[in-house]
Amino acid sequence: MKRLLSILLAVLAIFIIILFTVPIIFKDKIVARIDQEIDKSVNAKVHYDLDKVSLSSFKRFPSISATVADFGISGNAPFEQDTLLSVDQFQVDLNLWSVIFNEYPELTGLHLKGGNVYIKVLEDGTANYDIAVSDGKEEIPEEPSAFKLGIDLIEVEDVNFIYDDRQMKFFMALADFDMTGSGDFTLDVYDLLADVETQIIRLDYEDVNYLTQKKFTADTEIQVDLKNMKFGLARGEFGLNEFLFGLDGFIAMPDEGMNMDFTFEGKDNEFKSILSLVPGIFTESFAELETSGRMDFGGFVKGTYQEKQIPQFDINLRVEQGMFQYPDLPQPVKNVNLDLEVKNSSGNLDLTQVNIPEFSLQVGSNPISGRFLLEDLVSYKMDGQLKGQLNLEELTSIFPLEGMDMKGMLDVDAKAKGKYDSVAKVIPAIDAKISLNNGYVKSEDYPAPIDQLHGKASITNSSGQMKDFLVDLSSFGFELEGEKVEGNLKIQDFDQLNWDAVIHGSADLGKILTILPMENVIMEGKVRADIDSKGNYKVVEAKQYGQLDTRGEVELVDFYYTDADLPQGVRINKALGDFSPEQVNLIEFDARLGESPVKAKGSLSNYMSYLFEEKGTLSGNLDINSSHFNVNEWMTESSATETDTTELSLIELPRNIDFTMTVQADEVFYDNLVFTNTRGVLILDDGILTFKDAALNTLGGQMTLNGSYNTQDIQTPLFDLNFNVQSLSIQKAFQSFNIIKAFAPLAVNMDGEFNTDFRLSGILGQDMMPILSSLDGRGLIKVAEAALKGSKIVEGITSLTKLKEGNTLQFKNLNLTAEIKEGMLNVKPFDVKLWDYKAQVQGSTGFDGSINYLVHMEVPAKKFGSTANNILSNLEGTSADEETMIPVAFNLGGTYQKPKISLAGESSMESLLTNTLKAKAGDEKEKIKEELTEQFKAREDSVKQELKQKAEVAKDSAKKEAEKVVDKAKDKAVDEVKNLFKGAFGTKSKSSSDTAKSGGSE
Repeated sequence: MKRLLSILLAVLAIFIIILFTVPIIFKDKIVARIDQEIDKSVNAKVHYDLDKVSLSSFKRFPSISATVADFGISGNAPFEQDTLLSVDQFQVDLNLWSVIFNEYPELTGLHLKGGNVYIKVLEDGTANYDIAVSDGKEEIPEEPSAFKLGIDLIEVEDVNFIYDDRQMKFFMALADFDMTGSGDFTLDVYDLLADVETQIIRLDYEDVNYLTQKKFTADTEIQVDLKNMKFGLARGEFGLNEFLFGLDGFIAMPDEGMNMDFTFEGKDNEFKSILSLVPGIFTESFAELETSGRMDFGGFVKGTYQEKQIPQFDINLRVEQGMFQYPDLPQPVKNVNLDLEVKNSSGNLDLTQVNIPEFSLQVGSNPISGRFLLEDLVSYKMDGQLKGQLNLEELTSIFPLEGMDMKGMLDVDAKAKGKYDSVAKVIPAIDAKISLNNGYVKSEDYPAPIDQLHGKASITNSSGQMKDFLVDLSSFGFELEGEKVEGNLKIQDFDQLNWDAVIHGSADLGKILTILPMENVIMEGKVRADIDSKGNYKVVEAKQYGQLDTRGEVELVDFYYTDADLPQGVRINKALGDFSPEQVNLIEFDARLGESPVKAKGSLSNYMSYLFEEKGTLSGNLDINSSHFNVNEWMTESSATETDTTELSLIELPRNIDFTMTVQADEVFYDNLVFTNTRGVLILDDGILTFKDAALNTLGGQMTLNGSYNTQDIQTPLFDLNFNVQSLSIQKAFQSFNIIKAFAPLAVNMDGEFNTDFRLSGILGQDMMPILSSLDGRGLIKVAEAALKGSKIVEGITSLTKLKEGNTLQFKNLNLTAEIKEGMLNVKPFDVKLWDYKAQVQGSTGFDGSINYLVHMEVPAKKFGSTANNILSNLEGTSADEETMIPVAFNLGGTYQKPKISLAGESSMESLLTNTLKAKAGDEKEKIKEELTEQFKAREDSVKQELKQKAEVAKDSAKKEAEKVVDKAKDKAVDEVKNLFKGAFGTKSKSSSDTAKSGGSE
């Protein structure tokens, strides 16, 4: 017996040793196989650290578990900036025996713990999850993945999930997603046991938000039939917050449409469960909320969903004698009764019926009751009633409103019956009266209340005809520390919409904001308004705005406003304007926009068309003055600071503004430039800003601009400008303008001034900088006097020729005729003196920094010293002597910083001198020059063709970048959701040992 026990203990010990050693022995094999499968199967960048890969035989015996910390997948273009998957811990389970005995491991489990998943589908259907390597054919690749699947468990823990489908206009964000799924996933038909818990941050469809901040749970058994694409729920228990419901049935997805048959019913028939879906009530203190009453919920969805067909459905919700009360507040909301049915038995969405035969509740001592029936969504035949009172003071004893006191009585008594038909000019008969008396709102943050809040309105139509419709807001107003606002409004005839409105009074905006705060908003100042308006919508439709009698005056004093989207802030010391039907006169405007003081006056016309028409254009004439204006802080995402490195961003011009502006500014700051004595006329019309004689001083010189800036196509914003420049510093211009850095790199070593009359057009990037490959331009550049020092090109020429003339060149009266086309600056042949020698230069500079020039220079033979003398002594019967001029031609290639300089047509100076002196004797010097020029032009044509292709690639890249920026507004919504995840989507810093696996072709 002891011997048997010893044997068993020995076997057990050996088995445990094997379990410990197998992960060590086979780690390299498993990791190598994972690498191989990633490279073969994944067309994306897979990030993980080999040092953070661990194996264990004990986590899921008899499987061996491979765990990777900090595992991530990021996509290729156009998803370079989006991380598809980033998890703290990624674990795969592999069949132990397949690891030991088989060539290919068998995958049995997947586990994700902590991290983020971001699925993104663009409007054209391109998806960032489409990362599987494809052979370019529709059929299955000949060599599928060698991994065998035996998965029976999938676990996800604490993962944030965003699904952003811009093609379907569907957006869903889930936080802290937990799921356990078990089943035999290798079969076509299997049962999946799933347990899910998550927080729905947001769920939108077709730009409509359906769910926000809801806890979701699911415990269900799904019958999966992959062959027939049918998914059934044998049992399903789901929850939204505390609202639990069961769901049974199936959904099948044949080739067209979706077939479904579901029934559902409430699982916890208490009033508190349905109450948990109300955002203002489901708070941290919800668990302590006292409630009573019953709730019944149930219904079905059955039929086919297609483009023009929906399933039949019937949804019922009933609440009986509901009550809730906050534990620290004295009064409840009680006697809550609701009977709701939404049904459709036709399959046509327009024939959906909504019926609320009973609705009632009691808020404090005041009852509210109503009913509503909507027969369909075609004739809009309805019958509804709402009646009740709400005591605002009692409201604060029912709902927790910290730091807020309210008083007043709100009365509502409304009835509506009939149908709405715009063609027959029929509307429901309406009799509604709404009033607020003795209103009072006070915040603990401000000592004085908004007092004397009142309003009285009636909406009536006894006949059901549009012409008898009347809205009479006979009075409304309030008072704050002695300042009153009063007004009234009357609208008659639902077809004509005749209105008569009056508003008079003044208010302190800062005080109002203190009492009624808005998040991230700072506002202060006083507004005074005296406005009377009469008119009707038929006149608006006919665009006869002169018949709209709107007149009055508005004054704004000591106004300041800033919010999250306007961090620079706007301060208006005083603004005064008056209204007439024809125009708005800006009598006075004294403001500071960000850090820039601005004064203006002028007039705006066609403002009624601008207000009432979708494409109405606002016209105006303005005189604008500023002592200094900082453009940079309005072109970046954050206000400018000394350390701000935010790139400039594109300014989009409105299409429905037609302004002529006379502008004067003592200083204007743009990028790293300072413009002084700026003046000119700017015309903004249909998204195009036109400059007329816009003059300014900068970089020690004067500049006048004429031309345009066009953002009609925001993806390819255009500019077309004529620059007239006088006495501009060459060195400062090089430091300030990217165009000069790219096309005139010689200027880095040149001192002096230049004049130019140059026309330039092209595409602007999203950073407001010209896209060099898109430029077209032509003009004359004049340099009166300049010095070139320390140039590598000059050093190269002196080194090649052995001429000891120094590394400084002086230029006088230099005239260059230049043209920019297809990303290349072409310089026509021009004469210049290099040292004391006559020279001619021609060639081009590419937007990529490449240079390609031909220099012809004539040098006296005596300058070449003994080399020339020896050649001359051997040339018999020639008239050549030391004073004979030697034509020397150079090819300049490479880049300005790394020039490649060679003799044109010759291999050495000796052969050049020999052949040239012989040519002198035969009068063939000009012929040689022509041949060299023809060779240069042929080579230049080849360079231009290559550069043209590069320019097209660069422009296409810029266009894609613009598309990303235009899509930024949608990405901003995603970023806001990510912020709610408390930084969970932040980029993790990678150590030097991180390994980035890029599977497939990128």
